[in-house]
Amino acid sequence: MIRCKTDQRSARVGGAFVVGMVALSLAHPTPALAQAKPTKQQVLYTLQTRCSLQSAAPVPCTVEALDDGKATLYRHKIGSSTDTIRITESPVRMTRWDAKGKQWISLAWAAARFSSNTVCFNGRDLCVVNPNYLNSVRQDHAAAMASRDLVKVHFGADVRINATCYDDGCEVTLK
Repeated sequence: MIRCKTDQRSARVGGAFVVGMVALSLAHPTPALAQAKPTKQQVLYTLQTRCSLQSAAPVPCTVEALDDGKATLYRHKIGSSTDTIRITESPVRMTRWDAKGKQWISLAWAAARFSSNTVCFNGRDLCVVNPNYLNSVRQDHAAAMASRDLVKVHFGADVRINATCYDDGCEVTLK
């Protein structure tokens, strides 16, 4: 069962992610983003769903969306592990917390596949099933998302979106 309670802030941040995906972080640390995890956080919502790590089969997980004042953190609790994605709004940037290195690492890719209601980061390193979110994307961006199944964004060295693709266009390799 999926339970989700949102507020205007989380909708706005989610919208920033979608705008980045529709309109338009390589496992190398970005010095400007390598900082300690914030300590003061406000829970925006909690979602009971299914997640997967490293292309494994999805298992039950809990996703907490937290506002830390500068970004929205999505904490994925999967069994005994916790994986956190940070999304900033302006400009849209996504990073993943490296607990061993105690720093934020930029993502290379983020993708949404509507047919499976799945959002994945860095290929299938971390995936979460979130039909509520993806259904709202389809409703809020009906013209842009009509007949689309896959939307991917690529992040450059500055951790900003530098390429977006849809469906078969994601098979194209650009240099």
